Amino acid sequence: MLTNLPFGPADILLPKADFECWACIACDQFTSQPEYWERADAIAGDAPSALRLILPEVYLGDGHDEARIKEINDTMRRYLADGVFDEYKNAMICTERTQPDGRVRRGIVGAFALADYSYEPGAKSLIRPTEGTVLSRIPPRVAIRRDAPLELPHIMVFMDDRRREIIEEIDTSRLSKLYDFELMLGGGHLRGWLIDEAEQQRILAALSELENESGTDGDRLLFAVGDGNHSLATAKAAADVIGTDAAHYALAELVNIHSEAISFEPIYRVLFGADTADAVRALHAAFPAQDGRAVDYLTRGECGRVFVPGLETGEVQRFIDGYIEEHPEVCVDYIHGENAVRALAAQEGAVGFLYGGIGKDELFSYVRKNGILPRKSFSVGHAEDKRYYVEARRIR
Repeated sequence: MLTNLPFGPADILLPKADFECWACIACDQFTSQPEYWERADAIAGDAPSALRLILPEVYLGDGHDEARIKEINDTMRRYLADGVFDEYKNAMICTERTQPDGRVRRGIVGAFALADYSYEPGAKSLIRPTEGTVLSRIPPRVAIRRDAPLELPHIMVFMDDRRREIIEEIDTSRLSKLYDFELMLGGGHLRGWLIDEAEQQRILAALSELENESGTDGDRLLFAVGDGNHSLATAKAAADVIGTDAAHYALAELVNIHSEAISFEPIYRVLFGADTADAVRALHAAFPAQDGRAVDYLTRGECGRVFVPGLETGEVQRFIDGYIEEHPEVCVDYIHGENAVRALAAQEGAVGFLYGGIGKDELFSYVRKNGILPRKSFSVGHAEDKRYYVEARRIR
């Protein structure tokens, strides 16, 4: 086994039965739509479910965080004690996700070495974030992870395999199938196979070759975090706090950015609690130009457009940061999907922003040249396309 790579096999836990109740979508989705999580709760019912092992961000800061975290950790221990899981030693899993739009996304679930990852600005690590890390978002997540015996990944990490020789060449007909089921609430279908040792060796050898092509010594970029930037940053920040060898790795899914199923969607912004007329006036004052990159804004009674000089997400975020600094009663949420923005912008005191974004073929070259993108710049597909929690791993 090639051990000098920042990616490799892990001891992976899977539930023994009822994957349809077990798997649930990433905790950072539907953050302004509690009704989604209420429906997920009804589907999971009393069955063992990953939903009981995560803290959906829609509930963060509601005054019950400490009690929720304790319940999560207690449930993790109970599931382990009750034999809910099967464990696969030194495993990699080939996943095949049929998205709601019918496109098929393949990936490999394994362990990433946190020693080869840094979220510090300007870092030249082999694994790099793609967006700015909001440091204030890390401590609440470290609190969740600090005493947890398990981790469940919704992190998706990209590689730049233009020849499509690594994931695409996996012959699943030769592998043992682990699961095959429908994902709840319109998430599509998911299948997974246990990758045997011979195929693991081929994958790791190909990744080693890709690393040699990924830049010059001291500035190689092998992997870029596509989804779950803050979750991986939390794993890094919590590693020394937890103090185990296992905590210095993070379970995640490796995906080729050149997969036809991968599309980048902008992550939009919605202001809440604003004097919408004042916010619109401030927006036009900040961006008086008549050409550039278009940003549309929407309120309950108005819509319009301004033009910004640079990357839309960065320009809009800078405006929002400044506006909230002057109007602390206003808050912002990051929204996936144009329809969701339009619905939220129809509320009293809300201002929605819609715009274009960076293309996936630009990502690795942009990160190499410019470093990280502004926070919450893009989403891999729509909310329903996000990774569901399926696999788990012991971290203590």
